[in-house]
Amino acid sequence: MNDPKILAADETPSESGTPHGPVESAPASPASIDPVAPAVDAAIEPREGEAVKPATPEGESWIETVKTVVYALLIALVIRTFLFQPFNIPSASMEGTLLIGDYLFVEKFSYGYSAYSFPFGLGPFSGRIFGSQPTRGDVVVFKYPRDTSTDFIKRVIGLPGDHIQMINDRLYINDKVVPRVRVQDYVESVDGISYHVPQYKETLPNGKSYLTLDRFSDGPADNTDVFVVPAGHYFMMGDNRDNSDDSRGSVGYVPAENLVGKAELRFFSTDGSAHIWEFWKWPWAVRYSRLFTFID
Repeated sequence: MNDPKILAADETPSESGTPHGPVESAPASPASIDPVAPAVDAAIEPREGEAVKPATPEGESWIETVKTVVYALLIALVIRTFLFQPFNIPSASMEGTLLIGDYLFVEKFSYGYSAYSFPFGLGPFSGRIFGSQPTRGDVVVFKYPRDTSTDFIKRVIGLPGDHIQMINDRLYINDKVVPRVRVQDYVESVDGISYHVPQYKETLPNGKSYLTLDRFSDGPADNTDVFVVPAGHYFMMGDNRDNSDDSRGSVGYVPAENLVGKAELRFFSTDGSAHIWEFWKWPWAVRYSRLFTFID
């Protein structure tokens, strides 16, 4: 039996599997030996059926990256302008329903679009297009009539033509008292001390119910004159009745054009000890029971 033969680097096998014999190689000339030159000069042939991808110039790679970023920003802008926009709650005027530290999505198409549907109020038209009237009891984000760079969030109480009045803590709409029933107290903590606040379930003429807080029996806005809501305007109130600057005060009547959208979904909430980007604090700061809950 012949011993298996290990082919030398300069031997080539025949079809029968045996080498043709040693292949004499020409002696290397001094010019053919270059320690700096690459070991293989020949192009590597692709295997059969394997596609060859052309090298992308570095400049084109940056262009593609920029295009991707621009497309992503445009998509985000379209979603923010026409579909949903995120907001966070910085004040207690809607406390009971919305808490400081809540993050929510506002539905932009609920009432159509105005110039304020666009970033910085730069919509190319006046009035509203594809507009529809809010439903009494909706929680709405709108532009503050005295400073349209500021967003407010309140509940729609009065529609155009309505007569609104507060008498001895009670809400009247068109000369009829809005029914309410006492429910479990709202408990809040201030500097580690717990306080109980009277809480009521109020029901509007269309059947919409929600919770309100009544901190004082005779607060500065618990007795008012009659407000007659003008055409094309709305009367807004906060659910934290004694701690809300709303249509009873400096907000006044809100033009339909100032409506931004309807608050629909609370997607995140913290107790104030962590911002939304401070994810390492979330385990202790997140109000888990409020995540992904609808807004009444």
